[in-house]
Amino acid sequence: MIWQNGILLSPGAILPGDLVYQGMRIWDPGRSKVAALCYLHTPDEPPVTGARILYLGAAAGSTVSFLSDYAEVVYAVEFSSRPARDLVRLAHSRSNIIPLFEDARYPERYLPFVELVDVLIQDIAQRDQAEIVIRNLVFLRDGGHLILFLKLLSMGVQKNREEMIENVVQLLGHAGISGIRIINLERYHTGHVAVWGIYCPGQKSD
Repeated sequence: MIWQNGILLSPGAILPGDLVYQGMRIWDPGRSKVAALCYLHTPDEPPVTGARILYLGAAAGSTVSFLSDYAEVVYAVEFSSRPARDLVRLAHSRSNIIPLFEDARYPERYLPFVELVDVLIQDIAQRDQAEIVIRNLVFLRDGGHLILFLKLLSMGVQKNREEMIENVVQLLGHAGISGIRIINLERYHTGHVAVWGIYCPGQKSD
């Protein structure tokens, strides 16, 4: 990925509202959790360059637009109609963005339209966010990367932070995610952590 003077840049066409540095788009960690993960976890960045990506919770497509600058293709799933309209407009100008107006809880509805991907990213702030991403593992190739942006406040207040994270890690382990790392995104996104692991379906934990 492109870094200049400690700034993460993106080589695609500049869009309205973009900040620009030395002729390239600035990928702001305060506006994108993927960018925040890059800042907090360099030099081991998410392997998005040249990748096939499934992004759940694409919203209006701000992060998706940056991912499309690096990726081969981005399948972008969004269910809310207002941001989905912006996502579709973005896709008209980016041939490698495939917008899907669907509920990520029902991956069977878009199963015919999505190939196996290298990276599965989820940014859906719901109580069942871990279960949603597990249902979508059908799209992730063996050895692919899962990145779940976990919004802890959406999971209720009955459990403490560590217990909620541990429960999610156990669920993902049972589903075949190994080598899980937890990256605290608090510096840029309050109440969020990134849960990052590798899909190895033959190594499901008991």
